[in-house]
Amino acid sequence: MFMQKSAFTPEEEQMIQREFEALLEDYAQTPHRQNVEIITHAFNFAHKAHYGVRRLSGEPYIMHPLAVARICVREIGLGSTSICSALLHDVVEDTDYTVEDIAGLFGDKIAQIVGGLTKISGGVFGDQASEQAENFRKLLLTISDDIRVVLVKIADRLHNMRTLGAQPKDKQYKIAGETQYIYAPLAHRLGLFPIKTELEDLSFKYEHPDTWQEIHDKLESVKTYQMETFEHFAEPIRERLSAMGYQYTLKARIKSVYSIWKKMMKQQINFEDVYDLLAVRIIFTPHDNMSEKDQCWMIYSAITELYRPHPERIRDWISTPKANGYEALHVTVMGKEGQWIEVQIRTDRMHEIAERGYAAHWKYKTGESDDSELDKWLREIKEILANPDKDAMEFLGTFKLNLFAQEVFVFTPKGEVKTMPLGSTTLDFAFMLHSELGEHCIGAKVNHALVPVSYRLKGGDQIEILSSNSQHPQKEWLNIVTTAKARNCLNQYFRREERKYIKHGEQLVEDAIQMDKDLAANHDVALARLLNYYKMTQPSELYSQVGQGAIRLDNIHEIVYPKRSLLSYVPFIGKKQPKASAPTPVSKQPAEASAAGEKKPKKKEPHAIVLTDENLGKQYILSNCCHPIPGDEVLGYLDEKGKMHIHKIDCVEANLLKTSYGKRIYSATWNTHRVQSFIETIELRGIDKFGLLVEVLQTITQDFHINMRSINVSSDDGIIKGTLEVYVYDRSELDELLRALLKIKDIKEVKRLTTDDEH
Repeated sequence: MFMQKSAFTPEEEQMIQREFEALLEDYAQTPHRQNVEIITHAFNFAHKAHYGVRRLSGEPYIMHPLAVARICVREIGLGSTSICSALLHDVVEDTDYTVEDIAGLFGDKIAQIVGGLTKISGGVFGDQASEQAENFRKLLLTISDDIRVVLVKIADRLHNMRTLGAQPKDKQYKIAGETQYIYAPLAHRLGLFPIKTELEDLSFKYEHPDTWQEIHDKLESVKTYQMETFEHFAEPIRERLSAMGYQYTLKARIKSVYSIWKKMMKQQINFEDVYDLLAVRIIFTPHDNMSEKDQCWMIYSAITELYRPHPERIRDWISTPKANGYEALHVTVMGKEGQWIEVQIRTDRMHEIAERGYAAHWKYKTGESDDSELDKWLREIKEILANPDKDAMEFLGTFKLNLFAQEVFVFTPKGEVKTMPLGSTTLDFAFMLHSELGEHCIGAKVNHALVPVSYRLKGGDQIEILSSNSQHPQKEWLNIVTTAKARNCLNQYFRREERKYIKHGEQLVEDAIQMDKDLAANHDVALARLLNYYKMTQPSELYSQVGQGAIRLDNIHEIVYPKRSLLSYVPFIGKKQPKASAPTPVSKQPAEASAAGEKKPKKKEPHAIVLTDENLGKQYILSNCCHPIPGDEVLGYLDEKGKMHIHKIDCVEANLLKTSYGKRIYSATWNTHRVQSFIETIELRGIDKFGLLVEVLQTITQDFHINMRSINVSSDDGIIKGTLEVYVYDRSELDELLRALLKIKDIKEVKRLTTDDEH
């Protein structure tokens, strides 16, 4: 992170002082009890501790803690304890000072937050994924102890993303991927919507710089028109709100580059076809003599008298707030120029919670009885973290399930409202109510009709879970559940059962060996030969299979002492290997085999990869998960066996690899010459007309001279849907083909499918 130490110039000292004074000015604008003395003490201490140290950009390192502290106060709304923690957050990690030193100088609370930040410093992941996943678990556990640790960490990540340009390309991929995968969803779940949006946009900027720039330039070119549209649209609303006696603010919100790109990809449309670039926020101060909810609906009524509402685009987040505490009333209306515009209606309180999330949420709590969806989620996270999956990647996948899910609202038989992630099943709902109910679930009655455990919940469903003591979880359930809590409960159950099987199986194996005098006399040899026979490396594998009844021990003597034994060597468990020459055992690993010979020097991998016709499929493997082809933006991932896998930058699996194995990620470029062709799958939809399929085939085979591997087309109620497998040389040829197919009169949607899409 740092360059070598060098004394600061007078100009740099002035810059540092100006930034500190700006921090104090930001703090003075807040309603917090002013405690300038301790903030000044923390700044002076951090400045001295980091004196002479510089960031990769060359600027004094202390500018980073100052920037993080300003984000904490200006953009999250935190007070002096968090500001001091932000100023001191790197002192323990980067200097000789300890958490105990911080406690002695600034008190236990600040020391606790700094200690929590130090534990999870250096990013969520590193070389040892499992160790870093444990660090991430420690970070999340602090949610229940002091959520300010997480809030300061998000502020720290935001500033790192704002200054990511100083990092090398491969480091940018790692940090951007990690941010997109963990930090943006975490900010979203904690209600920090502006920060979530900026983190996503910055991640996209560094992962797809050319695409980001193209959309950004197009957005800039239409902003003037959009703002003119806003002014025309807002004028009658201002008149109506003033007549109603409200103090209010009207704000225009333009979609971010990332959200525009996501919509373009999802709907397979061009920038010009994204119709909802503009949204309008009405933020008003409510009157004291009426509830906020009633007043929001009164303003809704006034808006819909002025403009025609879209009947399917009304969202009531006031009656049932989102899980991150968000409250607002959304309605999409038709402007006078024929443009659909979303209007978001909020009170001042709702707006502060929408902008500053969890910090504002706590500010408005009125008593112990307050129990928002956000509080419930935090408790659920604590339950999950108490028994995380041992495998680091699985743990992260489980946690990720709980972060970025859209929501549906369903009801218990007694009419109690429950919030579930979109796509949840009845089995997820059962586990949400209680783990035991989930384990014994046999189905449910939804709206009084019987449904299976795999039924996907819809908004407004009333659900009664059916259970039986004879029912027990099955491995297939892991493919049915979608929520982190359900998956975690199932994994805990299967681990408990596995331990039971191992214990029972070990007893059965020991009994079988002891009942045979020859086997009992050579216990270790007998066990080793059993493992060798069943091609296993660990006794626990054998015990588990025996405990489940998959392996029977009726012929154990014949296995250990076959009449015509070909075993000239038996691996001894827990004993030193015999020195006599012997054939290589089945279980010996390649690394052990090479250990006997001379150690080869470790091959130094290239920092950047160039993909050519000669090395594709040989030196570099094109991943099946995303099917990259020449022209796609790609990166390389070096696996444990030294093989380099090529992924598209926005591939789901690549995102996980970027966050988990950052140092194994390499930048990659194409240098191919249309020698190899690649199989790509195209999905198309359209109006079923006579001769349409012939026109599609003519476009592919005659106009483009592209070979096809397969075609699968069906028609339902006048809509044709088909998937075509074609051979193309690169991305540009595929894009040209997609554009040509879309020009066919009755074809309405065309897109390239990846494995992720198919799932």
